[in-house]
Amino acid sequence: MFINEQIRAKEVMVIGPNGEQLGIKPIKDALTLANYAGFDLVLISPNANPQVCKIMDYNKYKYENKKKNKENLKKQRENNLEMKEYRLSVSIDVHDFDTRVRNSSKYLEKGHKIKVSIRFKGREMAHPELGRDVLLRFAESLSEISVIEQKPVLEGRFMTMILMPKKEK
Repeated sequence: MFINEQIRAKEVMVIGPNGEQLGIKPIKDALTLANYAGFDLVLISPNANPQVCKIMDYNKYKYENKKKNKENLKKQRENNLEMKEYRLSVSIDVHDFDTRVRNSSKYLEKGHKIKVSIRFKGREMAHPELGRDVLLRFAESLSEISVIEQKPVLEGRFMTMILMPKKEK
């Protein structure tokens, strides 16, 4: 975006600081008007004939634009929720289990989904029901803040389940 002396047109259509049209003026007159008002002359539409310039505070314009972009990114991040994976084992200890439940509850409260998986090692494959019990116990301990989106499914040596936060009414 071109401002003040960077504008190379001979004549420009000038728009005042309050949005009123001041008409087509030579570039020197437009710069004088902008200086007199204490603002900058900013080229808004370079492809128009004649080119359109506006008298405004350029730094304030840049600041507000940056703020608007930051807000849009924030909204975009809220829409793109992440999925966190927690790995458990069939023979998980009580304290490890409680720690994972506590950490995943914090993550669920932020609105993210949780993927809980168990990897079966060696002879554990003979008893997949033990892994299913651990996953269902995990879901039960988080039942106040989450619902099961995908029931426990065995895929090869892994059994996975997906939890999502409850919808607030």
